[in-house]
Amino acid sequence: MSVQLPRPYASVLRDHSGPLAQMMARGHLRPHFQPICSLGDGSLLGYEALIRGPAGSALEFPEDIVSAAKLEDLSNVFEAEAMAVSVVRWMAGKWPGRLFVNVGAATLVKISRDFGGSVLRDWYSGLEIENGRLVLEISGFDLGSNIEQVCEAVSFFRSLGISFSLGDFGEGHSSLRLWSQVKPDFVKIDRYFTNVIANRPENLQTLRALMQIAEVFDSSLIAKAIESLDDLKVLRDLGIQYGQGYFLGRAAEVPTGISSRSLEAILSSAVALLPSQKRPAISLHKRVLELIEAPVLMPNHSHNQAISILLKHPKLHAVAVVDTDSKPVGLIERDTYMSEVARPYFRDVHGRQSCISLANLNPTIIEADAELDDLLSVLTSEDQSYLRSGYIVVKNGRYAGVGTGAHLVRSVTEMRIETARHANPLTLLPGNVPITEHIERLLQRGVRFVACYADLSDFKAFNDLYGYWRGDQMIKLVARVCISGCDPALDFVGHIGGDDFILLMQSEDWERRCLKIMQAFDSEVISLYDEEARKARGIQGKDRQGRETWFPFSRLAIAAVPLPMTDCKSAEQVARLSAEGKAACKTSGSGLVVHGRPDRGSRAPA
Repeated sequence: MSVQLPRPYASVLRDHSGPLAQMMARGHLRPHFQPICSLGDGSLLGYEALIRGPAGSALEFPEDIVSAAKLEDLSNVFEAEAMAVSVVRWMAGKWPGRLFVNVGAATLVKISRDFGGSVLRDWYSGLEIENGRLVLEISGFDLGSNIEQVCEAVSFFRSLGISFSLGDFGEGHSSLRLWSQVKPDFVKIDRYFTNVIANRPENLQTLRALMQIAEVFDSSLIAKAIESLDDLKVLRDLGIQYGQGYFLGRAAEVPTGISSRSLEAILSSAVALLPSQKRPAISLHKRVLELIEAPVLMPNHSHNQAISILLKHPKLHAVAVVDTDSKPVGLIERDTYMSEVARPYFRDVHGRQSCISLANLNPTIIEADAELDDLLSVLTSEDQSYLRSGYIVVKNGRYAGVGTGAHLVRSVTEMRIETARHANPLTLLPGNVPITEHIERLLQRGVRFVACYADLSDFKAFNDLYGYWRGDQMIKLVARVCISGCDPALDFVGHIGGDDFILLMQSEDWERRCLKIMQAFDSEVISLYDEEARKARGIQGKDRQGRETWFPFSRLAIAAVPLPMTDCKSAEQVARLSAEGKAACKTSGSGLVVHGRPDRGSRAPA
């Protein structure tokens, strides 16, 4: 089949003499194709078309072309031309998967209006592209744009069998409202949230929040800018469905799919260590829902008064209507309301009537100190009207302000960051929640690992004699030697509490590392004792029954449980086996006890 290149705006190009117009008129736009693949099994989802100009020219790279398009007032024409060129080249190449093509929201509307009849429909049907294989990626959406027009254009293109994606979500004017109304098949996450994700715990929590929203809207997420092995593993293990970036494959005129090293990394059984939180948790009661302090209306206020407030506050998305006790009774959403009052003669006929007639009488209302679970229930509820009109924030039932859908997502994200930290405030190591999550990820992936429960002997006597400050120093010492002895790319170090630590080790040489950790502790712990105790090789104190007893220097014992085992399917079972190993360590008095091994343990020389 011969694929013809349509030139929908050829007459426009003839009237321009700029370098970009001439380049397009001569057909010199060159699409390159970058692979997008599944982060679950490495299979190819498709390619994104990225436009280039002639090699070595002043308009070779995308940023130069975009700047020239704005300068020559040809942005819509350029995007239409680039879309057509990319589709034709892709069809000619007969490459597998889907084709993602960028198009601005304004261009989408213009093309559908200029050629939305038989012209575009006949050309596209002649391409014989299977439904869903062409994906238009909406970018450059301005919050001031008419979203209804965008949705109309989307409906037309969908009728042709074209799918949709939102580009660079989280950057610029990307909108939750657009996501809600367009309901795209895919959403691409902006590089700010994905690049170097392995070192950005706050972005990790943002991605988790976006995953929840994607589940509500039935969209698949695509992580952009994957440029390192560490980022790939984190995004894979987090559960992001698809990825794109230099590490997976570079854009080329003749695409070759993802690189072999990327496929090997995706299929690797090793589970990534998610970036740990670096600060202790903050009490959630100190968190409050984000809000905008805005003027209010009352039911006896007229439409003229409502219009006056909205015109005076152009950035205000909505205005609450409250009664004399400041209790909300309705919400006026700017876009819908201003469209209504803009009708001919509206103000002449209805201007003095009550504004309540056009208010939403069942708005979303949220308490300012709502718990995280309550906010999540709003975020994932069937009623998603808050994405369009926002919500009203109340304190003890009385009006406090208004908020947007973006505010709600941001507040939920920040609260999730605080709750997900669960880091021990002394060592800043992950606590019980992230420990459990990591064990479950290891078990689900079926990888080989060893759960090592580290515990101090005779710590209570030391803490009773020297006080909590020096006791804390000993606990910090345990944390330090465990971290230094583990492989930072494979081994997870968690602090259960007190003097109890857990190491989830994927290192092949885990046993050697455990012995080295114990030896390092034995050699350093002596410095925490007074000179008299160092000479005596121990201290006098009371045991748990209150009896005077001699206690030697504290030592670090480790109970190791190789996993997975056929009868161990959950984090709870791992914890139980580790606790049994800890008891065996105390009974044996030796350093390292391995579950299922007949010997009574071993220790490196002190």
